Amino acid sequence: MQKLILSAALTGAATNRTHCEYIPYTPVEIAEEGKRAVDAGASILHIHAREDNGMPSWRTEVFESIHEEVRKRCPNVIINYSTGAIGLSKEERVKHIPVTKPDMAAFNMGSMNYAIYSKKAKQFYLSGVFENSFDTLQYVIKVMNESGTIPEMECFDTGHIRNAEPLRDMGLLPDNASYSLVMGVMGGIPATTENLIHQIKQVPTGSFWQCIAISRKQWQLAAVACTMGGNFRVGLEDNFYLPNNEMAKSNGECVEWGVKLARMMGREIATIEETRNMLNIPLKEV
Repeated sequence: MQKLILSAALTGAATNRTHCEYIPYTPVEIAEEGKRAVDAGASILHIHAREDNGMPSWRTEVFESIHEEVRKRCPNVIINYSTGAIGLSKEERVKHIPVTKPDMAAFNMGSMNYAIYSKKAKQFYLSGVFENSFDTLQYVIKVMNESGTIPEMECFDTGHIRNAEPLRDMGLLPDNASYSLVMGVMGGIPATTENLIHQIKQVPTGSFWQCIAISRKQWQLAAVACTMGGNFRVGLEDNFYLPNNEMAKSNGECVEWGVKLARMMGREIATIEETRNMLNIPLKEV
């Protein structure tokens, strides 16, 4: 099998330090966590912006600061920014892309209910409609194309994978756009082995894909992704806990365990340079 590409999702937007005290907030903290992840073996850093108090941020200047701090520490890592939010216009969600021109950006492939539900408390802690109509998809992909940013297609359910077809037919989707099979979000496809295998079968032959499993199911499904020839993502956005049930103290620890798991499954880890070659994402000149 070809080498495995490891992504690290550093901070997310829905959780805070009451859930895990190690979640980074500031641009410097996010960049330091990015360096730990890269040193451990990650080639791609998926990043949400936050205000210094931990609240989600969509201010362009915050993304610019994150970009500068990450590049100081990790000059050649593939930077992948979020464009997903509930309650913001499509214009607000991507205004940082033309300014920072990241290597990649998350391209959310369909509308859905999006929630965090507690069985223990029997209540929703987050509940909203994540709007990604075809009109929105066309707008977002055009902004990415104009910025030289490769879309990372986040597919939260089976229909989302198919939503790439009309965009490809219209000539909007670049050949090296990648598929992320996101599993375990309330409102999307559940995180099970059977569902992951089903999702993998929907991905066009020869396309890059990775598994993004939310919560502790992450490690089980990462192992499946390894054996199926795919890739996977780890990090504090998706799961706080290591396979030994200890809470991770950094994104670096999450990546270290991801490397261990991949090697146990007979997969070697791609370097950043190898990842850029595999995904056809040349390093941009500053």
